[in-house]
Amino acid sequence: MIVVDLVCTETHRFEGWFASSEAFEAQYAQKMVSCPMCGTHVVQRLPSAPHIGHNSAAASAPEIEQADPARILAKLINVLRDQAISSEDVGKRFAEEARKIHYGDAEARTIRGQASLDETRGLLEEGISVLTLPPTKEDLH
Repeated sequence: MIVVDLVCTETHRFEGWFASSEAFEAQYAQKMVSCPMCGTHVVQRLPSAPHIGHNSAAASAPEIEQADPARILAKLINVLRDQAISSEDVGKRFAEEARKIHYGDAEARTIRGQASLDETRGLLEEGISVLTLPPTKEDLH
């Protein structure tokens, strides 16, 4: 597994996780790599530091076997949460605003907010992509 640092033409920086450099190149060539903030496929790979294993046993073992799924999921959730923080908070109007954006009645932008389970299901049934993130520890207190 490799993590690739990317930037789009709108200067949105983000990461992509790929099985290998070859997998990234193949997906990039097929325009399968896009900015999660604006959706453009015009992205550029940024320089990044290589990953160096902690010990010789770890370095010789396949990376997929070293992966701790819980840690990978936690990192992914944190990356998504960090991106959400930089989006516009529309609060309880999330479903309404998502529909307006989807149908072209409002400016396209990245939003976050709250939606009930029924509202979320309705958005998904209409073909509107949404992502539910678990609450932070601060949200629970």
